[in-house]
Amino acid sequence: MLRILAVDDELPALEELAYLLRQDSRVEHVSIANDGVQALQDMVQMIGAGERLDGVFLDIRMPGLDGLDLARLVGGFPMPPRLVFVTAHDDCAVQAFELEAVDYLLKPVRADRLAEAVRRLESVVAPPVVPPSAEGDSSPGTAGDDIIPVELGGRTRFVPQQSIWFAEAQGDYVRLHTVDGSYLIRMSLVALERRWAASGFIRVHRSTLVAARHVQELRFEGGKILLQVGTETLPVSRRHTRQVREHLVGQFRTLPPATQPHPS
Repeated sequence: MLRILAVDDELPALEELAYLLRQDSRVEHVSIANDGVQALQDMVQMIGAGERLDGVFLDIRMPGLDGLDLARLVGGFPMPPRLVFVTAHDDCAVQAFELEAVDYLLKPVRADRLAEAVRRLESVVAPPVVPPSAEGDSSPGTAGDDIIPVELGGRTRFVPQQSIWFAEAQGDYVRLHTVDGSYLIRMSLVALERRWAASGFIRVHRSTLVAARHVQELRFEGGKILLQVGTETLPVSRRHTRQVREHLVGQFRTLPPATQPHPS
């Protein structure tokens, strides 16, 4: 059961949001705050009293302390609650993603869309336990429905996580590779790995994170392990070899060493 704080400076919108959240059987308690400063004070008080706070549903454009600034402050908490942005503006999605938001809802909020945000929040607060019999499933994880907002020439494209083959670190950015092309986002690979840990993404190199569902084969060449992911061939570092093999062997076909003669 989730404990949630709803934050919005517009009272009708705040009351509607709180009402809809309270109708959800997965939500145990909903507190409200009508501005960022009050929300921050309430959160500090809750944490000081030892109360659990699982998620914060917050507006972005608020006077004084806005939602993005509040989110940055919350990120400094020892055990920060997860964030869901609820806003009438679609131009802050990329910044929200950089702050590791669970979801980004546009007003007016539909009940079914809010229910999906609650489901996503629940999945990251208490990830589902995968039974041992499912460990060999070639489509690991059930949380692979994250949506990544990407800025493209003044437009924002929403890229489904399931379409991503692999992610590659490039300085302070990460390049997401998909069948349709690649997209650059401002986020560390470490943060992305943590965000997608339950979605079947595995680290194969210090600069590469791969979606196991898109690995087509694993092979040995010149003493190295290579993965075929979509149209790309990716090396596996020695440091990550054991982890990758344990994760993939039994799910995907392993080719014999290239130097091994074929049987006549």
